[in-house]
Amino acid sequence: MTFIIRAAREDDLQHLYEMAKLTGGGFTNLPPDRKSLSAKLERSAASFARDDESVSDELFVLMLENSQTGEVRGTCQIFTRVGQHWPFYSYRIGIDTKYSQELNRTFRSELLNLTNDLGGCSEVGGLFLHPGERAGGLGLLLARSRYLFIRNHRERFADRILAELRGVIDEGGGSPFWDGVAGRFFGMNFQEADQFNAIHGNQFIADLMPKHPVYTAMLPETSRAVIGLPHPSGRAAMRMLEGEGFHFENYIDIFDGGPTMTARTNQVKTIREAQTAKVVEIGEGGSAALVSVGRLAEFRVAQGAVSIGDDGVTIDAASAQALGVEPGSEVTHVAR
Repeated sequence: MTFIIRAAREDDLQHLYEMAKLTGGGFTNLPPDRKSLSAKLERSAASFARDDESVSDELFVLMLENSQTGEVRGTCQIFTRVGQHWPFYSYRIGIDTKYSQELNRTFRSELLNLTNDLGGCSEVGGLFLHPGERAGGLGLLLARSRYLFIRNHRERFADRILAELRGVIDEGGGSPFWDGVAGRFFGMNFQEADQFNAIHGNQFIADLMPKHPVYTAMLPETSRAVIGLPHPSGRAAMRMLEGEGFHFENYIDIFDGGPTMTARTNQVKTIREAQTAKVVEIGEGGSAALVSVGRLAEFRVAQGAVSIGDDGVTIDAASAQALGVEPGSEVTHVAR
């Protein structure tokens, strides 16, 4: 059974909607709203159709498909530049240090500062894998396919890249962080705010959010305890990001307090280590690898086996068939 990553199409709306209903909330890039998802697919189609290499505000949606059955089992997204239509807000965790001469003591207070430092970065997000397929390295295939796409369309992406991880959500679908911070100013619960943000954008944050720093000591313990922590289901994703060279630099999501990871685009491991070569033979053997072919809407990725030779590479028959590759084709490959 071979899975491929391909560009999203208009007829993927129902697939996206069914996956969105399984996310359990807090997944801004994949809201269970047909109109919003349809708009994403339209925006993605326009991005795939633009052949200009300049950096613009674009979205690329990719799909994980069983190449034998045509069944769609996952998705992921890439944003070329965030914060163009409305500011990209984060909280930055900082420290305020004060010294009292009379008490001869130094006091350090943790602060949350509202910032849009990360505006202009590229973003990888929207990754969802069907619960029935969370084995066999498919999550890794989804995640790393984004970096191969960036590598093969490098001019369209910024020099810094970010990934937001969903924060801790309680059993009732609420966010302890939201309840202790923003929820006090917005008159809506976390699910309402999250849905509104996913569909309408976050300009309402700029309108209503206090601009002053928040002292975390003033927050309930339930809110403080989840600052910068990923949702339990996102811990593996955090480890994958760290393996690619992403770091937590004290930026957190303003809704659920989840960590925002950042990296220099050219230093992302998959981007740095991927190589482009011609296929000289379809054969067996070789080392486990990810193999991509094509540009823009013709972009494809599959797991396969690659042998590197002096004149080019040999790839296995299954991935060659799934990708439509034959001797003479040019592929990009990276060790799995």
